[in-house]
Amino acid sequence: MITRMKLVLAMLSVVCLCSAAKPCLAADTKIVLIAGVPSHGPGDHEFNAGVTLLAGWLGKMPGIEPVIVRGGWPTDESVLDGAKSVVFYMDGGSAHPMIQGSRMRTMKRLMDKGVGLVCLHYAVEFPKREVGEQILDWLGGYYETGYSTNPHNDVLVTPSEKHAIARGVKAFQANDEWYYKIRFRPDDKRVTSILTATLPKAGTNVETVAWATERVGGGRSFGFTGGHVHRNWGIPDFRKLVLNAILWTANLHVPRGGAESTVTEEELKAGLDPKK
Repeated sequence: MITRMKLVLAMLSVVCLCSAAKPCLAADTKIVLIAGVPSHGPGDHEFNAGVTLLAGWLGKMPGIEPVIVRGGWPTDESVLDGAKSVVFYMDGGSAHPMIQGSRMRTMKRLMDKGVGLVCLHYAVEFPKREVGEQILDWLGGYYETGYSTNPHNDVLVTPSEKHAIARGVKAFQANDEWYYKIRFRPDDKRVTSILTATLPKAGTNVETVAWATERVGGGRSFGFTGGHVHRNWGIPDFRKLVLNAILWTANLHVPRGGAESTVTEEELKAGLDPKK
């Protein structure tokens, strides 16, 4: 009885110390942003500069700890420990860093834990068949070589009005390498179209260029086909959509007006990879 009473008193003293000194805060939400190696020409596929901007905006939000990994898949996978969401901004396809060696097993452990998944632009492209089927489970959709298309179009893209990711996001015009004909499973109730574009020539052919997935067993994912052109991060609604999505995949609250951010011309030009 005395031992139990001492334990209760000790616990109460800890609570009192927290209250008297400063609030006992939970650890910040860790979000890992992985940038691929440089590719394409100047101003395109600026993965390092892109994740630097995203981390800067996220770091200004209370309770978020953004962690940047450069050069593709982390050499030390322990950086993924404790992450609430992982953002991939890199080249994809058959050389996608996520699918090499034993990394799919690492991804499965993360997905089974309910860690959020965000794939931006080329990072939504994967090989079909076995890999593609697994990615459909995790991401909900992907760019399939030989089926999907990747034209450069200056189009008006329109957000969904019924999803938290679209909060505060208005329709915007952007010239980008928008991916069309994304491979989805028919009638997949887990997947919600977040951003649509109307093909300029077809006029009535509406394509999904961003989507959200609530995975079976928990976990949230977001795929976004824009992000080829670095300057598009200067479009307020472009970056608000992506920031909202990162918050949502990490199970964080998306503000009613969406995640706010600002960027200057100098900040857009900072950190660009040296390219010929």
